[in-house]
Amino acid sequence: MRGLLVVNPRATTTSPRVTDVLVQALSRELDLEVTVTTHKGHGIEIGERARREGLDIVVTLGGDGIIHEVVNGLLADGVREGLPRLATVPGGSGNVFARALGLPADPVEATGHLLDAVRRGHTRRIGLGRAADRWFIANAGIGLDAEVIEAMERQRRAGHAATPVRYLGTVIRQIFWTTDRRHPRLSLSRRGHLPVEGVFHVIVQNTSPWTYFGNWPIQPCPDASFDTGLDMFALRSLDTPSTLRAARRMIMHAKAGSTRNSIVVWHDVDAFAVTMTVPTSLQIDGESIGVFSEVLFESVPDALEVFA
Repeated sequence: MRGLLVVNPRATTTSPRVTDVLVQALSRELDLEVTVTTHKGHGIEIGERARREGLDIVVTLGGDGIIHEVVNGLLADGVREGLPRLATVPGGSGNVFARALGLPADPVEATGHLLDAVRRGHTRRIGLGRAADRWFIANAGIGLDAEVIEAMERQRRAGHAATPVRYLGTVIRQIFWTTDRRHPRLSLSRRGHLPVEGVFHVIVQNTSPWTYFGNWPIQPCPDASFDTGLDMFALRSLDTPSTLRAARRMIMHAKAGSTRNSIVVWHDVDAFAVTMTVPTSLQIDGESIGVFSEVLFESVPDALEVFA
């Protein structure tokens, strides 16, 4: 079986030692080639090459960002039979995709889990999301969380590590000192339902949780799954009581909070659109994509075969 290991050396917890262990282990099971990413978007190029060459399996070592790129390369021509199967070993800070598949957080243990799945041929097909001509594996967001991602990327370029404490500080600064909390700029629409106006912030999930604070899962939409459509969580108010109520819901895994005045939650949706009165930031799988005036979100069932 021909395999390709894609290593992101800049991922938070990736190290040469982990890479060596993974290469030695996989080489016993696969005719393995190893590629190290060197620039943003390189994973897309690698995924496209793996598709063209008809490889059997592509394994990523890194976080959700490198998985996102590889998947967009594999599916550059759309969903079809015969695509390389995807596998991953967690090496980032959140590793939402790996954990959602039930992989251990420790990369060495995850390697053992992966090898067992490869030997048994244990795969599953998962649904993916699509927005702004991009595929996404885990989540997307418009507004606040995209602004936080942009702020964190600036801090990482300045040499600061993406720790949970730094994320928390960035979120607090963004909410209370940077984000416009008075003038909502988003509206939601989907077929067969009345539009939802006056929205500040939208989170879209293809699986649960949305992210992790350290080892603690943050779950705006706890029922989101690779086996259903998209889930959506929107805030219609960013005043302090509403913000604290939403935070409690996400952190404590509760379902408290108004779904009329401050919080809107949709489950298992095939498609919907977000329209902005002012161009607004979009993030996909933890990567800043840019600013948009309208984004259509779609669910694509059984889009990809993965080892799990």
